[in-house]
Amino acid sequence: MGKIIAIANQKGGVGKTTTSVNLAASLGALEKKVLLIDADPQANASSGLGVDVDSIEIGTYEVLEHSCTPEEAIVECTAPNVYLIPAHIDLVAIEIELVDKPNREYMLKEALKSIKDKYDYIIIDCAPSLGLLTLNALTAADSVAIPIQCEYFALEGLGKLLNTIKSVQKIHNPNLDIEGLLLTMYDSRLRLSNQVVEEVQKHFNDMVFDTIIQRNVKLSEAPSFGESIINYDATSKGATNYINLAEEIIRKNS
Repeated sequence: MGKIIAIANQKGGVGKTTTSVNLAASLGALEKKVLLIDADPQANASSGLGVDVDSIEIGTYEVLEHSCTPEEAIVECTAPNVYLIPAHIDLVAIEIELVDKPNREYMLKEALKSIKDKYDYIIIDCAPSLGLLTLNALTAADSVAIPIQCEYFALEGLGKLLNTIKSVQKIHNPNLDIEGLLLTMYDSRLRLSNQVVEEVQKHFNDMVFDTIIQRNVKLSEAPSFGESIINYDATSKGATNYINLAEEIIRKNS
């Protein structure tokens, strides 16, 4: 039985896509069969795994519309054991197009029923908003992982996201768990980074992943080569961090 994990935070620039791509690649490196779904119109997860976004003819948009099956939308990518449903700019329109549809929040959940058991993990890279796209991801998911940047405004907006998760649990998906809060872009030299880590761990204790993702130049470089950090530089600090995170998730779910 596959587990669906949404990577969500309505704040941009917190490391959602970096986490989605590299967690998927790390789980793949640990011999898990993984499907990554790019549910962000910016399509950075798709290009970050070497897919030419301009050449995409079917992807997340068509899956949400139910005009194709998830199997038909899957494309090859550069990470071993990882399969991808890519996004393209058309995904921007889905929020408007789903508005009048009955059960609009359940479109992704319905679409994934046929393939959920074929993968060990399905990772959904969410858009930086709390719109219908993210709502579909949270309704389809078994759990949500929340990346939090080790910066001053990190906790701002987290309350809003947790409230959204609560209302999704109440109305659409009572089984939705919080997989964990993931501290990202950590720089041990900065007092501020250390303060944010302390605050988050103090307030949320068991909800926080033990693994912390450190600031790492290689992590920033990898997407421009269309590769995950595992393919790009398996010896880097970033690769070690994400392998540790994947191992932590596997342990937690075993």
